[in-house]
Amino acid sequence: MKNNIDIAINPKSVATLSELFFKRVKESPDKTAYHYYDKGSESWKSLSWSDAYFQVAKWQSLFKCLELKAEDHIAIMLKNCPEWVFTEQAALGLGMVVVPLYTNDRAENIAYILKDANIKLLIVEDNEQLESLSAIYPQLQQLAGIISLQRGASDLISNDLKIPLYYYQDRMTESYSHCQYYQGDASDLATIVYTSGTTGKPKGVMLSHGNILFDTWACISAVPCQSDDLFLSFLPLSHMFERTAGYYIPMMAGAEIAYARSIDLLAADLQIVKPTILVTVPRIFERVHQKIMAQLEHKTPVAQKLFKLSVDIGWKRFLFQQHRLDWFPGLLLWPILNKMIARKVMDKLGGNLRLAISGGAPLANDIAQFFIGLGLTITQGYGMTEAGPVISTNQLEDNNPFSVGQILPGIKTRFSAVGELLVKAPNIMQGYWNNKAATEKIIDSDGWLRTGDKAELRDGHLYISGRVKEILVLSNGEKVPPADLEMAICSDPAFEQAMVVGEAKPFLSAIIVINEEMWPELSSSVHLSPTDKNALQNKQLHKLVTRKISTLLSSFPGYEQIRRIKLVLSPWTINNGMLTPTMKLKRNKIMASFSQDIEHLYAGHR
Repeated sequence: MKNNIDIAINPKSVATLSELFFKRVKESPDKTAYHYYDKGSESWKSLSWSDAYFQVAKWQSLFKCLELKAEDHIAIMLKNCPEWVFTEQAALGLGMVVVPLYTNDRAENIAYILKDANIKLLIVEDNEQLESLSAIYPQLQQLAGIISLQRGASDLISNDLKIPLYYYQDRMTESYSHCQYYQGDASDLATIVYTSGTTGKPKGVMLSHGNILFDTWACISAVPCQSDDLFLSFLPLSHMFERTAGYYIPMMAGAEIAYARSIDLLAADLQIVKPTILVTVPRIFERVHQKIMAQLEHKTPVAQKLFKLSVDIGWKRFLFQQHRLDWFPGLLLWPILNKMIARKVMDKLGGNLRLAISGGAPLANDIAQFFIGLGLTITQGYGMTEAGPVISTNQLEDNNPFSVGQILPGIKTRFSAVGELLVKAPNIMQGYWNNKAATEKIIDSDGWLRTGDKAELRDGHLYISGRVKEILVLSNGEKVPPADLEMAICSDPAFEQAMVVGEAKPFLSAIIVINEEMWPELSSSVHLSPTDKNALQNKQLHKLVTRKISTLLSSFPGYEQIRRIKLVLSPWTINNGMLTPTMKLKRNKIMASFSQDIEHLYAGHR
């Protein structure tokens, strides 16, 4: 198998993302590029790079008919699919700027971005998606038009939408010529990506072609990606993590991409697609872990011990392979344990998965150890949209999953007096769109980006200890990074989500979301009915949960123990505004929603 650097397109040979696409088409015209599920035929279909080229040509023809020109801004509001790539490449090839939108974002957020970014054209899925924006129709009048991929089940669009609406299939009956690529400069603006943010209005991160090409190449230089790799893409392409790791990297390396049908069907798609690489976030690992542990509780003691032994031996095998542990006789058991236990778990992930790339949020140490112990190679990385987005990642030959890896080649780092990580590199954004003040606040006069994360380098590996501004300071002066506690709490399958609170308070409390599937068992253990409306306030239940949490946090200092809790059943989601699109907690939103409950937790303790 060729080295990944040998087969990848070196960005020194291309100046723009559009040129990267054209060079990939030229080098691999007949090779499969994309796989997708076709609802009409109810089957999976594939497209070659040549097929992709002609689809991009069709979109460029449509854009030209609509009189779009270089430097115009278009917004893409599509789920992950080949058309996402085609529309972006068509726009980039004409020198336009692409602004991605989340399909499940709130209408008011979308209205703000469309206006702030001066969008000329909006591309949506179908009429249903367009009708979901009816509340902001008056604010869409600035658009020159909207393109819908298909009509959908509904063919009724409100008369309030007083701008041109084009259906892609209707317009594609026209002839089209060969497409063009953008022969601009690497410093030219390629995209404005609005950060989901945990507070305030989203800010538009301006990334150039060069920003993204540099970061993509640095990633490939650090972690192998082969031309025979197959990615399963399910994280939103609207986020730079998936866009770089699950779109530009495969393009640069000549690998294939399959687009998952949905998160709900991810388990089934893993079985069908059988990917070799999965770009994911910790929440997916946490859910799978919770499900496995819940199932394990119903197994015999012997089966439970065998499973634990498999994870333990598998983990030590990994340490041995990483030259961090000497050989020992127990390793001889691995082939048997792998066949009996570990391989069966990996088969549920498709059976061919050789690498899982985790990012977007910290991966709990015990979760990483669990899956690596079962034979899954996980490389955890770190970054932010403002850095294009990857800053560091673990390399396979020196993989410490308890860190976020080594700094990518070509990126300089240093630390402030309070331990904040500062970064300087060619992948650092050009600034925030229409927001000079915010740009000057995050990038200093020497070009150093303030990440906002407390970090340190040990043995060449980067470790993140929390957000500079998200450190909770108790009334006694003790500083607590809440994310570590929250990950430890959620390692119990009974707890779906957790948020620790206690800023300026005498002790820590937590809001806990109970796992819906585990709720009947948990409530019955203290003789409660799961349908009882008052069950979540029951004192015996609170004592049980507090004991569980105390055990989970036994290795933490005394001042980091949870004294009081608020229990809920309704999960925090992207749709209800409590999570960012990469499933991070929107702490301010949750705090505001539970403000009265938090006051009650500290009643009498000032």
